[in-house]
Amino acid sequence: MGTWDIGPFDNDTAADFSYTVDEAPAEKKADVLLAAFREVVGTGEEYLDADLAVEAVAAAALVAAQCPGGEPVTTSYGPDEPLPPLPTELRPVAVAALDRVLGPESELLELWEESDGTEWKAGIVRLRAVLAGQPRAAGTGGTAGATRAG
Repeated sequence: MGTWDIGPFDNDTAADFSYTVDEAPAEKKADVLLAAFREVVGTGEEYLDADLAVEAVAAAALVAAQCPGGEPVTTSYGPDEPLPPLPTELRPVAVAALDRVLGPESELLELWEESDGTEWKAGIVRLRAVLAGQPRAAGTGGTAGATRAG
């Protein structure tokens, strides 16, 4: 997996996932995101492949961008077109997927921990907080959903 930064779309797999989102008809985009979450949550206690986890993180960033306190996805590696309003029912399953990404038997977490992924993990925790509707503490900026255009 080619990874160049810590943002949700700063890797090849997430960029490819963006293409999948773009290719879906507007009325099916939420289904694409839901499928990414269900893939991750559906692994149960089995080892979670990094590519599945990366797609769920990217999908979570897209959902969080529409939440109060969420940050827009501004990277050129995200979807080209804005997403239609997404159902709020995606939020709890996105939270569950992020919990799985940060849990035991997660290849993505292991890969980040090998390279001091403290900042990456903090971004995922911030993303999760937005999805769970937890207010951001004063003075804590976040970059989980916004990455630089490139």
